[in-house]
Amino acid sequence: MSSVSSLPLTDSQIVVGFGSTCIDFLAEVTAFPQPNQKIRTTNFKVQGGGNAGNALTCASRLGLKPRIISMVADDTQGRAILEELEADGVDTSFFVVSKEGTSSLSYIIVDSQAKTRTCIVTSGYPRMVPQDLSRASLSSVLKGATVVYFDGTLHETALVIAQEAAYQNIPILIDAENPKKELNDLLRLADYVVCSEKFPLAWTGASSFPRALVSMLLRLPKIRFVIATLGEKGCIMLERCADEDPQTEEIEVESALESLEILKDDMITMPTCISSSQTKFKAEGIGTVCGRLYVGTAEKIPPSELIDTTGAGDAFIGAVLYAICAKFSPEKMLQFASCVAAANCRAIGARSGLPYRTDPRLSSFFDLGTTQ
Repeated sequence: MSSVSSLPLTDSQIVVGFGSTCIDFLAEVTAFPQPNQKIRTTNFKVQGGGNAGNALTCASRLGLKPRIISMVADDTQGRAILEELEADGVDTSFFVVSKEGTSSLSYIIVDSQAKTRTCIVTSGYPRMVPQDLSRASLSSVLKGATVVYFDGTLHETALVIAQEAAYQNIPILIDAENPKKELNDLLRLADYVVCSEKFPLAWTGASSFPRALVSMLLRLPKIRFVIATLGEKGCIMLERCADEDPQTEEIEVESALESLEILKDDMITMPTCISSSQTKFKAEGIGTVCGRLYVGTAEKIPPSELIDTTGAGDAFIGAVLYAICAKFSPEKMLQFASCVAAANCRAIGARSGLPYRTDPRLSSFFDLGTTQ
């Protein structure tokens, strides 16, 4: 096991997150119920949830100092949300607590046989609006931040925070799960985007997935990279090159991705990453962008160890936040994030399996140093 003293010195780095928090009621069953069927749970757990709450809990356990901006009601659920985040080292002093309304909650059915999870979300109210966050609070929460993260919810308030972060030249990471018009203004301010597999095609209207990634970099000239998470298939990242060499080879992006996919070794169980050289990626009918492509594989979790995929994407983002602060190389970042996400899938719920930075499964990443 790696000792704390040998780990990268990121524990003084602050990350700020804005978005959803809730209470999850998790019911594990042997098979998903049929209509009008009455079944019993094999396991039941109540714990904190919400994309932002999960990702920042992960970041805290890895060694960062997260501050979260969100809203709860002054009810039993709201108090439990705050207490759990605080116990995990997440600064909740910038929460807005409404005297009225109810806090958000989710019912999650975990099918232990099919390895699926079904979420039923009940949004809390009132919803947070820009007026709930004073200028003084906004200034304080961003002070000293290395990166600011948004989970794509509550767009009006998110945009106000993002505009101030951009004004202060604080890098912004956006979690883009579903394409929404309200998300566009936020994306234009982003330095990093982590998105779902379906997002690039749906948002750009491109004819293929790799072309959609090129389109995203062209339509969002500020972003440094976009990562599309693919679940058990791993992830794909397109990184923009800051300094374009006139002699750089130009290649059709679909061919480039196919070439990398061929190099994957399906026999390796731990996450791997294969990257291209600096290339001008051409997307027919869209344009050309200079960058690097990365294909990351997911950890192959034995069926006996795979418990619940709830929150795996949030764990991945929490690890990416750490990797940005620690200045990990792209290859190391993708492998690290995949390992953290896999660890979280070995326990029920979005937070039970989130690893701490002293976890033996992560020691090799820290032993290699911060920029390897």
